[in-house]
Amino acid sequence: MKSPNVIIYDTTLRDGTQGEQVNFSAEEKLRIAHRLDDMGFHYIEGGWPGSNPKDVRFFEMAKEQPFRHARLTAFGSTRKPGVRPENCRNLRALLKAGTPAVTIFGKSWDLHVTEILGIPLSENLEMIRDSVTWLKTRGKEVIFDAEHFFDGYHHRPAYALSTLKAAFDAGADRIVLCDTNGGAMTHDLIAAVRKAAAIIPAGQLGIHVHNDCGLAVANTLAAVLEGVAMVQGTVNGYGERCGNADLISIIGNLQIKMARRCLPETSLQQLTNLSHYVGEVANVRPLPFRPFVGRSAFAHKGGVHVNAIAKNPEAYEHIRPEQVGNHQRVLVSELAGKSNIAFKAKELGIELGDHDAVSRKIVREIKRLENQGFQFDAAEGSLSLLMKKITGAFREPFTLQCFSVTNGKTRNNPSLCQATIKISVGNEEELTAAEGNGPVNALDNAIRKALTKFYPQINEMHLVDFKVRIVEGSEGTAAKVKVLLDSRDGDEMWSTIGVSENIIEASWQALVDSIQYKLSKDNVNKNDLSQITTGRRSGTHRP
Repeated sequence: MKSPNVIIYDTTLRDGTQGEQVNFSAEEKLRIAHRLDDMGFHYIEGGWPGSNPKDVRFFEMAKEQPFRHARLTAFGSTRKPGVRPENCRNLRALLKAGTPAVTIFGKSWDLHVTEILGIPLSENLEMIRDSVTWLKTRGKEVIFDAEHFFDGYHHRPAYALSTLKAAFDAGADRIVLCDTNGGAMTHDLIAAVRKAAAIIPAGQLGIHVHNDCGLAVANTLAAVLEGVAMVQGTVNGYGERCGNADLISIIGNLQIKMARRCLPETSLQQLTNLSHYVGEVANVRPLPFRPFVGRSAFAHKGGVHVNAIAKNPEAYEHIRPEQVGNHQRVLVSELAGKSNIAFKAKELGIELGDHDAVSRKIVREIKRLENQGFQFDAAEGSLSLLMKKITGAFREPFTLQCFSVTNGKTRNNPSLCQATIKISVGNEEELTAAEGNGPVNALDNAIRKALTKFYPQINEMHLVDFKVRIVEGSEGTAAKVKVLLDSRDGDEMWSTIGVSENIIEASWQALVDSIQYKLSKDNVNKNDLSQITTGRRSGTHRP
């Protein structure tokens, strides 16, 4: 790869962990650091070794690990007021981290100097100069983060600029302009960047923006257009309050839309995977609407849109999803037309036969069910089953004879429930009972117990999520509810739905669809089994 136009500095492992519900162990941080290194990121900020034992342990482990592309960076502050650099515990911890680069932040807003630190403005400048000089004389690449620069520039421009000059004159390799509170408007940010570039070469400037006004990505890109060479941010925009600038969106925009090199081309195709990987390690559910990499980023629902992309995807997609490792999806709902059905059938590998007649039948049935409260764009497992049953590609593998659920309470279990279920598979009947923590868990245990004898692969699947929503609330506790289940096995995850005024019945519908989807994708429907005719499919609730 040629020299990058823009240098990518990742602070997921430090600033990202200041976000609510985001936390990594030292071992997890090391795994993420290696993923970022493999992607070709230029700097990885591993943490603040002067602040906690976990980050100290991370840097100790990282010393034994090779990094092929990235320069590992330790983060800290300038020296403390009244303390010489050699006596400052924070600066000594930066050296001990053993990283080739260090990043220190200093105050650029006079409010923080006089009111928060409670020191003269001149002393703050001395702290910046002393800290940078001390680290440079010890062979470190020094990156200076001018904290609150844009607020400082707005309130007292000359002083904010003097903090940049102090760090630069002391030998800092890069000066990063920080919108720490995330409140800078783009036009104001551009004006301040231009003033900074008048005293510091733009190629040695960086930008660090928070997202409190929803402008973090836009402000970062605006700074790059002004010549700023380094961008700081986090994967998925994790960070304090409303988060940091999202490096996933920034990289996609820079390299694809603006032709600014920042990562190897092959790394672009890993952006979706990286976003999901970091979210999985952080145990934060991925946002479906995230630009470039979200599940919905290239999803099409309206029939007019789907008809257009069938002819040319460019009609409603700003890039090819494969460029960032994502893929096109077509959703089916009450807004669907025949084009949606044709796309979805091809995606699912379903033969429509008499295309127009079958498509119209599927569209009519979806519209009818969605009018009752079903939501098939959120439950593609149920949609797949519905389409396969209408086309005859799947026959339901068991018949419900009856079930009952009783609620109980013991001294040790206030939610103990029991479920009894009778099913038939072909000519064989099975009657079983099971207990559970609540009626749905008891019913789930009972149906699994009854079916495992016939279909042992059911043991491969498990529940991931269970959501209950009111379809329309005017009836109060008698309102119709929808139950959405997420299930998975070793290969994939799928969603199913049930709707009823009775929450147990709605849960039963979603449970049955979840199991049937598993059996459907395992080709169980090839068995010669009788079709089910339960109350659920009698026309009262669903066909």
